[in-house]
Amino acid sequence: MSDTPKSHGRLSVTTSLRPRELMREPQIRNIWTANVVTLFPEAFPGILGLSLTGRALQQGLWNLRTIPLREFGMGKHRNVDDTPAGGGAGMVIRADVMDAALREATQGTAKPVIYMSPRGKQLTQARARQLAEGPGVTLICGRFEGVDQRVLDAHAIEEISIGDYVLTGGEIAAQVLIDTTVRLIPRVLGNQDSLAEESFSIGNRGLLEAPQFTKPAQWEGREIPEVLLSGNHAAIHAWRASEAERLTKERRPDLWRAYEESLGEPRMDPAKDQQLSGASDQSWNHHEHNKETKR
Repeated sequence: MSDTPKSHGRLSVTTSLRPRELMREPQIRNIWTANVVTLFPEAFPGILGLSLTGRALQQGLWNLRTIPLREFGMGKHRNVDDTPAGGGAGMVIRADVMDAALREATQGTAKPVIYMSPRGKQLTQARARQLAEGPGVTLICGRFEGVDQRVLDAHAIEEISIGDYVLTGGEIAAQVLIDTTVRLIPRVLGNQDSLAEESFSIGNRGLLEAPQFTKPAQWEGREIPEVLLSGNHAAIHAWRASEAERLTKERRPDLWRAYEESLGEPRMDPAKDQQLSGASDQSWNHHEHNKETKR
């Protein structure tokens, strides 16, 4: 017997000349949906099909739909790319091919369209929360030297990066964005309280999470901090708050300065405890990103 909630209506079956339509998993209405435009649909669900996200997918708490870019390719060989204008190494995904795939991916939806790109704004917990509150997202997984800029401009596509490095394609980056967003959807995690004090969470003031410990109480001569075994919940809360501040100052001074700004306090160098004359672009971008309105 299926674990899929019966309260969701199934999408109606429509005729199509494409054989894959007959093999696609049935989608569920009115739940968070990730549409993924990719040259490698077999890469999905990948890790998203395991553990909590996989269970939530089976239970119908979110949808995953892949749109194979190759099906929209040109000519006998379904070419999706061509040489870059102006010369240069590599190939570029054609604007007309990507446009056709996006029109199918976004048909009848108002989901934001995001291109996973190293030149985009950095993915943050704040942006993931915004996306989790919406109807879903359409993701473009780039390949080769990227996508023709004209189609990105025509569709006003948002670009998001998962870090300052380059991957061979956007599929892994897309799975990262989906994972960090889906886990914020109600009922996906078994214990929603676990979100409250994790790194970057609102409950943790946007700071890094305090260290965690479990049994045995003593291991290799190392002991669990005594306060965590005291049963004094106020003292435990204070210790965790203090440790979150200490770790953030040491490891992410940009986050610490952004946190101080949110309190209206002058920026201080966490290491030297001296007021800074200016802030890093990363800190400023993080602060500004948290103030962005939902797209």
